[in-house]
Amino acid sequence: MARALAQITPAQIAVPRPASGAVTLLSRRQKAAIIVRLMLAEGSPLPLSSLPDGLQAELAQQIGQMRLIDRHTLNHVVAEFLSELEQVGLSFPGGLEGALAIMDGHISSGTASRLRRLVGLRPDADPWDRLTALPPEALLPALEDESTEVAAVMLSKMPVAKAAALLGKLPGDKARRVAFAMSRTGNVDPGTVRRIGLSLLGQLDSQPPKAFEAGPVERVGAILNVSPELTREAVLQGLDEADAAFAEQVRKAIFTFTHLPRRLNPRDVPKVVRAVDQPTLVTALAGASGNAEREAAAEFILANMSQRMTQALREEIGARGKVKDKEAEAAMNSIIAAIRSLEADRELALRHDDEE
Repeated sequence: MARALAQITPAQIAVPRPASGAVTLLSRRQKAAIIVRLMLAEGSPLPLSSLPDGLQAELAQQIGQMRLIDRHTLNHVVAEFLSELEQVGLSFPGGLEGALAIMDGHISSGTASRLRRLVGLRPDADPWDRLTALPPEALLPALEDESTEVAAVMLSKMPVAKAAALLGKLPGDKARRVAFAMSRTGNVDPGTVRRIGLSLLGQLDSQPPKAFEAGPVERVGAILNVSPELTREAVLQGLDEADAAFAEQVRKAIFTFTHLPRRLNPRDVPKVVRAVDQPTLVTALAGASGNAEREAAAEFILANMSQRMTQALREEIGARGKVKDKEAEAAMNSIIAAIRSLEADRELALRHDDEE
């Protein structure tokens, strides 16, 4: 919209001194000023800040020079502007940063990083536009490593909610020092703030792309979640011998059928039951017999459903009879997979083992 305002071509159909019904001859800049003045009077938001500084200044000067425009001329300029907009078939974001924003996820992270470094070197680029758009977890390492003064500038440039989230993740002592340092940022000049932003952006862009989205603990835990119990225990025993701390983290990441009473909220049981087909559910519940932890998990599911459904399931479990361990584990893993899917869709939230 803002760029279209600056691209209206004047129609050479008017006379210098209008008679009744005639249109005043206007330049392209004057027409843009009329459209901007009209839209501002109507309360319409205009992204004029996206225009180059020189063009913004010229537009403001032109608006300041103009006085009165007759209604016939106004209607003609509006009609011409609308005609120009109707001829637009496709618009592009303008600039490399805008292109990267719409291509995010479609080009490699390495290419995106190299191009963003080019954007950061442009004289008119504001590095804080990108920094404020990053999630807190991406900004936290830089915030922790930087000095108190730089961290104070960084939080001062962040939206309030994001700054609060970042401050809450800092150690108490550093959080207090950063909060105090923010009270002394009032006299920091814009050039210094921009250089700090460019430095932070360079640090983030220089980090090599990760081959895996999840960390090693999450990856190992996810694999052991669906591994046979004997395999899982053997791997954990080996990890205990090689790296006890890593093994403990993996244990916390593992979520199996036996963890249901501790990790799943009772009110979410009906959602899980609806997400699993009936034969799989019956096989998992029937296969829990003979193992105390599995039986407790099965009873947890049955205790948090309606009495009618629980009774029907108990009858099916009795009719199912003996279930092979391999079939039981496959069915239980299907239930865990359904829970993970519901968690990813934010349909439920698992509790931690240390929660009451």
